[in-house]
Amino acid sequence: MKNKKIAIIGTVGLPANYGGFETLVEHLVDNLAGKWDLSVYCSGKKYPKSERHTNYKGARLIYLPLEANGAQSIIYDCLSILHAIFYADVLLILGVSGGFMLPFVRFFTNKKIVISIDGIEWKRNKWSKMARLYLWAAEWMAVKFSHADIADNESIQDYTAIRYKTLSNIIEYGADHTIKSAPTAADKEKYHFLKNPYAFKVCRIEPENNIAMILGAFSKLPQHKMVIVGNWNNSEYGKDIRQQFSHFSNIILLDPIYNQRAIDVLRGNCYLYLHGHSAGGTNPALVEAMYLGLPIMVYGVSYNRTTTEGKALYFRSEEELISLISTKKIGDLKKVARAMSEIAHRRYNWKLIADKYEHMILSALQAPKKGKLTPKISKKLSGEKLIQFELGHLQFPAFFYENR
Repeated sequence: MKNKKIAIIGTVGLPANYGGFETLVEHLVDNLAGKWDLSVYCSGKKYPKSERHTNYKGARLIYLPLEANGAQSIIYDCLSILHAIFYADVLLILGVSGGFMLPFVRFFTNKKIVISIDGIEWKRNKWSKMARLYLWAAEWMAVKFSHADIADNESIQDYTAIRYKTLSNIIEYGADHTIKSAPTAADKEKYHFLKNPYAFKVCRIEPENNIAMILGAFSKLPQHKMVIVGNWNNSEYGKDIRQQFSHFSNIILLDPIYNQRAIDVLRGNCYLYLHGHSAGGTNPALVEAMYLGLPIMVYGVSYNRTTTEGKALYFRSEEELISLISTKKIGDLKKVARAMSEIAHRRYNWKLIADKYEHMILSALQAPKKGKLTPKISKKLSGEKLIQFELGHLQFPAFFYENR
């Protein structure tokens, strides 16, 4: 399939140094560039000219002079889609920002569209009412006009089933790029907290990640050290949180760290990992912590319970978190750590994830123009779910079906 051209749209770009979608694309390129002709769209705002590549690990890189996130992501994704339809056979779109372009692509070109809807983006608190309305509509168009839509979590699949009467195809994230590294003397000199037990969290500093709740709990637990790595200076919210909690001696707030080994050292040697995300699907930071075999306390929403198979420790308030930290013993934490490691090694590896994406691409290429590769619910959700694939006049009984 090397002659088939795949455009990957919707991320900051490569090399990956921003977030989960970028890490996903890096590993898709690692696993698929030898089989397909891949092009990846990148934000020129994030990669200075001196750091840009024309080719990366066998994938062509295309730069646009726009931000890939925030309000500009709509224009960024739409221009990427518009450019890609002139050469690509399949548009692999990560996120729904460019959703309103998909009816045009579907009706006026023969291009195939595979899209990952990336959680329920319109519900995130960071967006204005108008942005949430747009993302709500864009999500509808992404599901309706793609040849196949992907959810990274069963809870997202349940949501699309209820709202759209179809089931998204579940493909999660990998985590086997993480390594548990022992700190060196130099590491301990740079990060003095490595010498003693500490809790850890890495995330974007956004309201739905419940940073204030977690820091509020640790501000009342002076005997427990908390380290958070995040982009504190990217918003007024982040700046305010940092100012509010930086004076507590047991709380350490670090700026973003993009070096994988450095993150692995800090995260892999904590005695407890905190995950406060309340929106989205399968979060990369969570599955990476699971793969490292860390004991995890996680905000108790359905996405996180699905990712951890109900075997982590869950909280929904500052008081519940304080109680967990104060009462759980080392034996309890070790039991959770073993369960997290088993789940992650079984489910979250990049070769498996790349194989699933490749299967979706192959299937999309064979879909008729009016076909849809997502399973359709043939009875109401309140009763038994009878799920079958409908592709033209053919029906396939399972998620993976033969390429004919």
